[in-house]
Amino acid sequence: MEVMDETRSRMGEAVDAVQREFATVRTGKAVPTILDGVRVDAYGGRMPLNQVANVSAPDASLLVVQPFDPSLIEAIEKAVLSAGLGLNPSNDGSLVRVPIPPLNEERRREYVRLLHKMAEEGKISVRHARHAANDFVKLMLKEHEVGKDDAHRMMNEVQKVTDEHIRRIDELLSAKEKEVMAI
Repeated sequence: MEVMDETRSRMGEAVDAVQREFATVRTGKAVPTILDGVRVDAYGGRMPLNQVANVSAPDASLLVVQPFDPSLIEAIEKAVLSAGLGLNPSNDGSLVRVPIPPLNEERRREYVRLLHKMAEEGKISVRHARHAANDFVKLMLKEHEVGKDDAHRMMNEVQKVTDEHIRRIDELLSAKEKEVMAI
C-alpha cells in the first residue's frame, strides 16, 4: 500500500529530526555533535562548522576544533561564541579549544524542558502524517476505490504505525532526559 509506505516514511523522518535535535542539546559531556548547528562565515558564505574544521572530544570536558584552513581560526572562534550555546572558546593560533562547563541543576531542568518541547514538535509531525494518511483513505472510500472494511483496516494500521513512532520519540526523550540529568 503506497499510502502506508509514505506515512511510515514521513513519520520516520519526524523521529529522525527529533533525534538530530536531541543531539544538539548539551549533557555536560563534550560531544562533537553539540557544535553541529554552528555556522562559520567562510569563503563568502555561512558554512557548517564540520565542513571547515574537524571537531573532536579528547576528554569529557573539552572539544577541540582543528580548522582545515588556519586562516579561519578567528571566524570559527567567533561562530562558536555567538552560537548561543553558552560556550567560551579560545584559540592558540592553530586550533580552537572549547571547554564544556559542568551543568548546574537549573540548567539541566531547562534542557529537559527544551527536550520535551522538541519531542512534542516531533509528535505533532507524526500526527500530521497520520491525519494526511487518514484523509487520503477517506477520499479513497468516498471515491469508492476501497470498501468500508478495507478503509477501516487501513486507518487502524495508520494508528498502529502512529503509536509505534510516538513510542520511539518517547523512548528517545526518556534516554536523553536521563543523560542530561545524570551528574
